[in-house]
Order: sequence, then C-alpha cells, then structure tokens
Amino acid sequence: MVEQTSQIRRRALRELVDPWSLGALVIAAVVLMPILSVAWIALSPGENIWPHLLATSLPRYLGNTLILMLSVGVLTAMVGTGAAWLVVMYRFPGHGVLQWALLLPLAIPAYIGAYALVDFLEYAGPVQSGLRALFGWQSARDYWFPEIRSRLSAVIVLSASLYPYVYILARTAFREQSVGVLDVARALGCGPWSAFLRVGLPLARPAIAAAAAIVMMETANDFGTVEYFAVQTLTTGIFTTWLEASNVAGAAQIAMTMLVVIFLLVALEKISRRRIRFHRTTSRQAPIEARDLHGLGALAAFLLCLIPFAVGFALPAGVIGWHAMDSAGIWADPELYRALGNTLWVGGLAAVLTVLGGIFLVYGVRLSGRRLPAMLLPATTIGYAAPGAVLGIGLMIPLAGLDQRVADFIEATTGHDPGLILTGSAAAIVLAYFVRFFAIAQGAADAAMGRISPSLPMASRSLGQTAAGTLVRVYMPMIRGSVATALLLVFVDSVKELPATLLLRPFNFNTLATRVYDQASLENLGDAAPAAVIVMAVGFVAVLLLARSSR
Repeated sequence: MVEQTSQIRRRALRELVDPWSLGALVIAAVVLMPILSVAWIALSPGENIWPHLLATSLPRYLGNTLILMLSVGVLTAMVGTGAAWLVVMYRFPGHGVLQWALLLPLAIPAYIGAYALVDFLEYAGPVQSGLRALFGWQSARDYWFPEIRSRLSAVIVLSASLYPYVYILARTAFREQSVGVLDVARALGCGPWSAFLRVGLPLARPAIAAAAAIVMMETANDFGTVEYFAVQTLTTGIFTTWLEASNVAGAAQIAMTMLVVIFLLVALEKISRRRIRFHRTTSRQAPIEARDLHGLGALAAFLLCLIPFAVGFALPAGVIGWHAMDSAGIWADPELYRALGNTLWVGGLAAVLTVLGGIFLVYGVRLSGRRLPAMLLPATTIGYAAPGAVLGIGLMIPLAGLDQRVADFIEATTGHDPGLILTGSAAAIVLAYFVRFFAIAQGAADAAMGRISPSLPMASRSLGQTAAGTLVRVYMPMIRGSVATALLLVFVDSVKELPATLLLRPFNFNTLATRVYDQASLENLGDAAPAAVIVMAVGFVAVLLLARSSR
C-alpha cells in the first residue's frame, strides 16, 4: 500500500513538473529575457535622462529612422511588386534568367552594398574619374555631382538589398491567383494596367504588406549602411550613447523607443489586413499563362527588372570582386582566416542550438498540451522583430551581472578569479544569434511537425516509445529537410549580422562581418573585400536554396 502511494505521488510529480513543459518555458524565458531587460533598464534608470534625450538627440534619431523605414518600405514595395507582376504575367527577353536573378541581392548585406556604391561613385571612383577625363574637368569645382553619403543613398542601398523580400512573396501571391479572375477582368474591359491595380494588387496586398513590414524592420535594424552614410538613426544612437557617452540607461531608453516603433509597425500591419478576406471559389485552378511582350514593351519590362538586379547585386558584386582580385595578398592574411574560423564556429554553434531549441520548444508545447507554454510560443518570435542593437543592450547588462556573481562565487570557493566567462567570450554573441533568429527555427519546426499525422506519434507511444524516442525515431526523420533548411538560414543570417556582433564581441574578436566593417570604416575597401566576398558566397548558397524551394 505504501509502495502504491509512493508510485502515485511520483506520477503526480512527473505530471506537475513535466520536463518538456519546463524546458519549453526555459527556452521561452531565454528568448524574452533581452526584451524584458531593455524595458526594465529603460523604465527604471538610475537617473531620469528622458528630458535630456527628448530635448536633444532623440527627435533626430527617431525622425531619420521613420523616414528611412517609410521610404525603403514604399520603394521596395513598388520595385518588388512591379518586378513580380512582370515576371509572372509576361514573357520577354531575359525573362527566364531575371526571375531568379532578382533574388540575388539577398546574398549581399546592405552595408557591403553601401561600401561598393561609395567606392564606385566617389570622387576618385570610376564614374567621376571617367567624367573628368571625358569632359576635361580638372577638379570637383568644375562640375556638380550629387552627394554620395546622404540619406537618399542609404534609401537606395537598403531598398536594392531588401526588395527581394517583397518580390518573392508578391511573386508567389500572383502565381496563386486564379486565371479566371483575370480573364473576367479583361472581359469587362480592364487593360493590363487596370487589371493590375484593380485585381492583381488587391489580391496580393496581404503578402505585400507582410513583406514590406519585414523590410521596414530590417531597415530599423541596419547599422553598417546608415553609419557609413552618416545618417543618425535610433540604431546609431544606441552605439553613440552607450560606447561613446558610456550612458547605458540612455542607450536602453533609445532601444526602448525602437522597440515601441517596431511593435507599432507590426500591430499596424496586422490591423490593416485584419478584415481582408479572399477565398477561392473552386478547387480547380488553371495556372496563369504568361503573355509574350514585343518591341518597346518587352524592352521596358527587361529594363525594369534589370535595374534592381544591377543595383542590388551586379554593382556591389563587381566592385567587391574587383577589389578582392586586386588585393591578392590579403587572402594570405592570418587575421582573415581567424575571422573566418570565428564566424564558422560561432555561427555554426548558434545555428545548431537555435534549431534544437526550436524543435524542443515546439515538441514540448505539442506534447504537454498546457496553456502557458502554448501562449508563450508566439511570443518567442519577437526576437526577430527586435533589432540587433536592442538585443545587445538587453543581453550585455544581465550577462555582465551574472558574470560578476559567478566570478565572485568561484573566487570565494577556489581562490582563483576566472574572469568574465560570458561577456569575455563569444558566448554572448551566440546567445544574441539564438534570440535574434529563433523565429526562423521555431517557424520551420512548427510547420514541419504540423504536417505529420497525429496517428504516427500516437502509434509510437502505444508501442512503448518514450516521448524522446518518438521525437528521435518518428519526427526527426520526417522533418530533416526543414531542419536542414532552418540550420542553413540561421547560419547565413548569423554570418551577416553586424550590430549585435559589434556590441557583444570580446576584445580582439572578429567575425567576417566585423572585419568588413572595421576595414571599410578605415576607407580600406581592399582589405575588406576578401571577407566581404566570403560573406556574399555564403549568402549566395542560401539564395540558391530559396530559389530551388520556390520553383
């Protein structure tokens, strides 16, 4: 009787403290910790500096950030949507190549595009040098040339780098539209332009709005581009206030302002399409047949698709590639390969931990069926909306406090001072990548597990498999394709991430992204080019995977 009572108690304890639910809660807490930390520091600083920020720099930072976000969002929506409509609805010379080439700017981070544009258009660059040689001008006083390092240039570079987000979602939305709807529109007298505005565009609006919101969040996150073009945004304000003014509270308050802007953007995007509903009226849907274009129409379509590809990929790849070949000696620099090694192990470790965490969280929520983990599951995607600079603030402060306590405990116990274990190593960078890109892993795991019939894990459990055994023997073989894709995407994004890496890297620690930034900031693009080529090559692999999956 006593043994039976003991077994009942152990069973009740296991049900109360379910390891899968507990693990899911721990992962959710890790992902949410930086956001909560920023809010806590900003709302309870040691001194109230809100009045000083409001009277001096914050309006300028906020104004520039909003202008950039709106400008880039509108421009990418126009370019991406227009290019998607052309490649789906029409055939013209170069159509087969351009529909995939338009994805390639995703392989090039915006800050690399900024370095290439300035090098191409600056006074000593090939454009102005060619103009002076052609017209016999002797100096800059003899002619007018637009200012290169300006807010307009930042808008162009960011738009050229980010428009593929809109392009790929809009292209998918246009391809999934019913050809019957377009035929009815044409039968009622709608021409090509009218059919686009009155039928195609409204039906694709949810996808375009979601993509534009992602673009605007990426614009707010950018640091390398705006810093190089001397545009003061909320992100540059965080760096300036924290690293130059040594004011952590002020940096946290700027970060809090950025979070509010991002959350408002997400909320507006959801509200704008809350009541929009489109439904298919038939399960039979004929594919859209592209129409042939000839003459001036074909030339116009070709140029409209070629220009964003040329500005977003061909120009930066050509300029950086030229410098990389012209600086052959830099390829033998040990620092380059040290940065490459750091990038591989930090990005690889972050990718593995992030994907494993995403799988554990999703499986734990599905297995436990409890309300709290299920409620926290959507909240864990918030890290992707939080800019890297915000995560840097939110992680550095609590990790520094934890480091001090751990070091004091070890010194008191052993008499040996271990130094800074977390903030003095790359552990903080790995954690930042984990939080920043957790939404990718969680989304991939959730979608893949959702496609598995519930009868399969039920049969596995009925045959005596444990929960862990079911995950390893049933789920993992069936979701390995999605897992591999998530691993690659998280790794690629980690390789390109700049703001969080700059804020959290320990002394004398470089990744490829920070090496590119450090050298380009010194106007030494030749030394930056080899690292930039490797970053672009990694991104190119991800784009090829994306193109293959979207065929």
